[in-house]
Amino acid sequence: MVESGDIMEDNSIKTCMLGSYDHTVDTKGRLIVPAKLRENLGERFFITIGLDRCLFAYSLEEWFKFQNHIASLPLSKKDARRLQRSFFSMAADVTTDKQGRILIPAKLREYAGISKDVILLGLANRVEIWDSNRYNEYNDLEENLDELEDIMEKYDLGGTFDGV
Repeated sequence: MVESGDIMEDNSIKTCMLGSYDHTVDTKGRLIVPAKLRENLGERFFITIGLDRCLFAYSLEEWFKFQNHIASLPLSKKDARRLQRSFFSMAADVTTDKQGRILIPAKLREYAGISKDVILLGLANRVEIWDSNRYNEYNDLEENLDELEDIMEKYDLGGTFDGV
């Protein structure tokens, strides 16, 4: 179902980020962001550590939602402070150049094990950037098919959807 906030001024529907894109990082740490993902990420966006040793990329709008949520967690809670330190200390504010490239900081490339070949995944409100080998090991679909079925059932994704 399309939410009212998803209708653009020109009455088009705001699309989410989808798809899988194979790219390379050059020796300087620059990555060309596919045009379809740049449409939603914008020229300026944020990258930080992700789960499973990938990187998360968020548009400004999504970053501020994410940032505000984590920043609002109580400082008196040890795990909240750990989340804040982990995501914010590793975050980078990046801007695309004229060729649509961004510079991924060395500390983020090191965290995700990125050296050359990467896969970018459009996952609705964020992009994940993976080292290709690491992603292929993680996402062996044939081995994980039964697990995916169990997860879909757990989150009630096996039947029909309301509003569809």
